[in-house]
Amino acid sequence: MKSRIWLFLVSMLIPFSIQAQEIALQLYSLRNEMKVDPVKYHQLINQWGISALEGGGTYGMSQDEYNKLLAENKLRIVGVGADYNKLKTDPQSILAEAKKYGAKFATCYWIPHAEGPISLEEVKQATDLFNQAGEIFAKEGVTLTYHPHGYEFANSGTGTPMDYMLANAKNFKFNMDVFWVKMGGGDPLAIMKANPGKFPQLHLKDRKKGTPGSPDGRGDVETNVVLGTGDIDIAGLIKEAKKQGTAFLVIEDESSKSVEQIPQSVAFIKKHL
Repeated sequence: MKSRIWLFLVSMLIPFSIQAQEIALQLYSLRNEMKVDPVKYHQLINQWGISALEGGGTYGMSQDEYNKLLAENKLRIVGVGADYNKLKTDPQSILAEAKKYGAKFATCYWIPHAEGPISLEEVKQATDLFNQAGEIFAKEGVTLTYHPHGYEFANSGTGTPMDYMLANAKNFKFNMDVFWVKMGGGDPLAIMKANPGKFPQLHLKDRKKGTPGSPDGRGDVETNVVLGTGDIDIAGLIKEAKKQGTAFLVIEDESSKSVEQIPQSVAFIKKHL
């Protein structure tokens, strides 16, 4: 009898562990398509089996109209953008945007700096800002995350700006874009393993084999390929995400082939979850 009860409890727990990671979509992937027909493409996202979105805009609709479109397609915004300058001057406006959708994450995607790699001093200033704003956000149930973009990996001999940020992130976490980390010379999986618990979101984006790196956070978006077909260990990252309890595996495909590639990437993630 006891063994049967134990097996029942285990069987009840397994589905929850499998579903700990949810597939999401960064709506920037459909930035061009949304200009043409946002209704059609929100419907298509639903058909792909995705319900969680990173976004924030309303595509020319009123807020009520956009909320209705989301509800009709069983979609929800789980993360919004956090502009760096707004974090400095008006963090409450970002927090209000997140709370409007019930989003639990706000992500800063870029630290303003001169073209090329970022300096350690600039990263120190950004880290201080993120810690200050992150403390404010956390009190309201929103996690501030930073999205590395590849310009944080210039090695000074004592480490990289990214090393400093990871070591000193007290009130914020990371939404790691594995493509851009790879472009900057970082190893996304090694970084994740060395910093467990700091990655509640991952931007899963694979890179065409043979693509040269870039130290400035820029590159050819047409080198974004279907997950599992490039030179990034996406399967290994999904495995580590499961181990660490990463909440959202976010597909971002910046290429002109995103509509074709996204459902294939969804299938690859599901195969490894």
